[in-house]
Amino acid sequence: MFVTVARNLSFARAASELGVSSTAVSKTIKQVEAALGARLFNRTTRSVSLTDAGSQLLKTVEPALASVDSAIDQIRSDYDQPSGELRINSSHVAFVCLIEPHLTEFLRLYPALSVEVSIDNILSDIVGGGFDVGVRLGHTVQQDMIGVPLGLPQQRIVVGSPDYFRQHGEPKEPQLLIAHTCIRQRLHTRGQFYEWVFWVNDRNQQVNVTGNVIYDEMRAVVSAACKGVGLAYVFRQFAEKELAEGKLRAVLESFSPVGEPFYLYYPHRTHMPAKLRVFVDYLKAKCP
Repeated sequence: MFVTVARNLSFARAASELGVSSTAVSKTIKQVEAALGARLFNRTTRSVSLTDAGSQLLKTVEPALASVDSAIDQIRSDYDQPSGELRINSSHVAFVCLIEPHLTEFLRLYPALSVEVSIDNILSDIVGGGFDVGVRLGHTVQQDMIGVPLGLPQQRIVVGSPDYFRQHGEPKEPQLLIAHTCIRQRLHTRGQFYEWVFWVNDRNQQVNVTGNVIYDEMRAVVSAACKGVGLAYVFRQFAEKELAEGKLRAVLESFSPVGEPFYLYYPHRTHMPAKLRVFVDYLKAKCP
């Protein structure tokens, strides 16, 4: 309970994660502090932070609990039927392209497993967040992770609606995008813009596009492009349905940059839990 509060820096979130009341969490922490004769958390009505004693205890206790968890996971892995909760962190694009199409069958194959999926557009710390595995583009995966490539390299393309092209014409080369209205995307709230990169003269070239609409999620970008708001820069696989239905049309395809695949990644462990092993093997088979 102490580690859960320390990780969340919130008694309420810790209580929700543990499935108990906030009162129970507060009472237990007070009992631990009384037994140790030291305050572990600084508390106000608006925030919770670790004291020096709390930080020192966390550094000692967390690895010990991780070792216990690893031992328990190893015991479970000896059984043919994996069980427990598998926590996945993924970007929305990776979820739609790689996980969502196969999740129903995976759960049918492993009914003793439950799956929790957390979707965001930032590079989350999967260890600090308590996740078993993450799915991101290759260049964003941390160096200390084991990465498994999934599927083909993702091709980034410029798309627009037929109505937009009828009104504004089609750009014939990347630099001409500057004269067009482009739907921009942030990698996350108030973060940097997603770069529009093209393969020109045997090298990657970035075009600083402009536009009066900004989103932080590619699903909204595709939807806006279908409505004729402007041109969008998206993964082809993510917009396949709209392209097939004629709602969008791709341009500048000969300038599409060399892509990279998504990676499934997880921290190195001497003994991989069965729940993680079967998920890794399943996605590798579905997305070779």
